Amino acid sequence: MLPTIAILGRPNVGKSSLFNRLVGRKIAIVDDTPGVTRDRKEGETRIGGRKVRLLDTAGLEEAPPETIQGRMRASSEAAVREADLVLFVIDARSGLTPGDRAFATWLRRQAVPVLLVANKAEGRLGTQAALEAYELGLGDPIPVSAEHGDGMGGLHDAVRETLPEVAAEEEEGGPDRPLRLAIIGRPNAGKSTLLNALLGEERMITGPEPGLTRDSVAVEWTDSTGGKVRLVDTAGLRKKARIEQALEKMSAAASIAALKECEVAVLVLDALLGMEEQELRLARLAEREGRAVVIALNKWDAVEDRTAARKRLDDVLTASLAQLKGLSVVPLSAQTGRGVEKLMPAVRATYALWNRRIPTGELNRWFEAMLSRHAPPLVDGRRIKLRYATMPKARPPTVVVFGTRAEELPEDYRRYLVNGFREAFDMPGVPVRLQTRGTSNPYAEAEG
Repeated sequence: MLPTIAILGRPNVGKSSLFNRLVGRKIAIVDDTPGVTRDRKEGETRIGGRKVRLLDTAGLEEAPPETIQGRMRASSEAAVREADLVLFVIDARSGLTPGDRAFATWLRRQAVPVLLVANKAEGRLGTQAALEAYELGLGDPIPVSAEHGDGMGGLHDAVRETLPEVAAEEEEGGPDRPLRLAIIGRPNAGKSTLLNALLGEERMITGPEPGLTRDSVAVEWTDSTGGKVRLVDTAGLRKKARIEQALEKMSAAASIAALKECEVAVLVLDALLGMEEQELRLARLAEREGRAVVIALNKWDAVEDRTAARKRLDDVLTASLAQLKGLSVVPLSAQTGRGVEKLMPAVRATYALWNRRIPTGELNRWFEAMLSRHAPPLVDGRRIKLRYATMPKARPPTVVVFGTRAEELPEDYRRYLVNGFREAFDMPGVPVRLQTRGTSNPYAEAEG
């Protein structure tokens, strides 16, 4: 029996959009009209590295049992009884409603773990709005946008950590748990050739024709350090305008799915072409999903002016990928094998940084030094008073800053803190999350 995950929430909060996003195809009808989903729909998919049965339920509404809405609610309650995990979805854009609060209270009494999913949380403002959901008492809200695909990596991680009876090798931090590695890049950049070079065997079909790999292929392997790796060689991503055949659309979806499932992404570049908009888009998607990135600069043996090629790449990374400042670049030739032996040590080093947690005392000594060097600016003539910082999680490193009006912190000061954090704790090339939480202060107005 596959583990069962039920998606619950009020009508029109985006449950069916989330279901379709997680299943990877449009099974549930999506519309702005509340109550479109009346019957439970189900599909099998992989979430957090595990194959699961996913249920899309009708909306939860307060209604008499004999009405359609009442029967829809009864159907949703039946789904909870058979679920191993519930995803409770709210609309971050419209804020909490009495219905959300009532159903959260009901869910807290059920004998099933619940993850709180704040949908429609596009952008930083949406993420801030999602924080309101803490008052539901269901733990940390997971901000996502089912429509745009934002935040799915965080949801996969939360499912992986919460779903009961996870096999020992899959448990967080388990000694035998394989590192999940995705190999991504444009078609014909040499991804399959690189995988063959890492494995030391012709596992993947290769050739000069772009698009030979149509689906993602999972490969278990032990690297030279003795650690287990689960490699996924993905079909290459092309610009949307050029994805005309349905098969290529499926390949692109498989690539994105692999990125959400992985921990470290190896972005394969053709050194003769350099880093173009497609690769930048992939790197930004990896960063947005909180994945660590290592660049494999393939076909390096065919580059004539290597100094100029590296400078061009470094300039692009500095100008367009500041959020992954300092990421590792490994020049290599997958065809000849030169430099391939340096790739996995770089991956392991990046993975260690991605997993690293800073003790609270050390973090706050750094935080106080940053505040004394450059105090937060006034916003609308009022002072932002930051008090302390914590690091509740790694994977990726996440810093939460508390203080009066902390949520009003300007973007440039956020960048100042993130860059200072990277530099002080030597964390190049991994995404760093900065979240802010306001604290109640009865003298707040007097301080302004």
